[in-house]
Amino acid sequence: MPEVLLKGGPVEYLRIEGDPDLPALVLLHEGLGCAALWRRFPAQLARTTGRTVVTFSRHGYGGSWPFDGPFPVSYLHDQARGPLPEFLDALGLTSPVLVGHSDGASIALVHAAEQPVSGLVLMAPHVIVEPRTLEGIRATAEEFATGGLAARLAVFHDDPATVFERWSTVWLSEGFRNWSVTELLPLVDCPVLLVQGEDDPYGTRHQLDTVVEGVSGPVRRLDLPDCGHEPHRERATEVLAAIVEVLPSWGFAQLHGGVDR
Repeated sequence: MPEVLLKGGPVEYLRIEGDPDLPALVLLHEGLGCAALWRRFPAQLARTTGRTVVTFSRHGYGGSWPFDGPFPVSYLHDQARGPLPEFLDALGLTSPVLVGHSDGASIALVHAAEQPVSGLVLMAPHVIVEPRTLEGIRATAEEFATGGLAARLAVFHDDPATVFERWSTVWLSEGFRNWSVTELLPLVDCPVLLVQGEDDPYGTRHQLDTVVEGVSGPVRRLDLPDCGHEPHRERATEVLAAIVEVLPSWGFAQLHGGVDR
């Protein structure tokens, strides 16, 4: 992948060109993800929307420059306020649509509260720390130690052990128990599409309920049965259809199967 130089070092990115007159879709990966772990989704999104699609690996992920030290409790807010604006500026991406998954959705919300965006697509967002989230991370830690997760992550990350330890340690720390982005939600006044798998081991519908109640902009939500933490992989057809339908005018009333606020 090509790289762009940010203050913390170079980051790898993927850019698929589309209509230059429409806001680009910028994908923000999950806590164990990277640009490559989106797999086919960026290409599918570019093909179905006709828009430019961009994603990158944050520092410490994939083949990007290492992140210095452990994650602070503020790491999601820090990413939204530092590297993300730097990256957007470096690539000339103005008021994009941010498509965030899990950690990436939290980063997108913080950024949208403070910077102009054209809209948000938030899949499995975290806005508070739930017991289910911590239970899911503990189970994943067991799989990393004894199962095949470490080997699977090694395909995509230069340093998979550090990626996992840094992410799991901060989430399971006492200092992270009260982490939240709820205080920023009223500042989010752009259109929002929410997507949540009902079988997500890392979060419940309460995350989406909190976003719906807190943001100022129009909200559309898509709750998917028989779906876990990765709606863009597990239910790609429905997710792509929802995004394609809302993008032109964010006419949420026409999204089949969803529930308006």
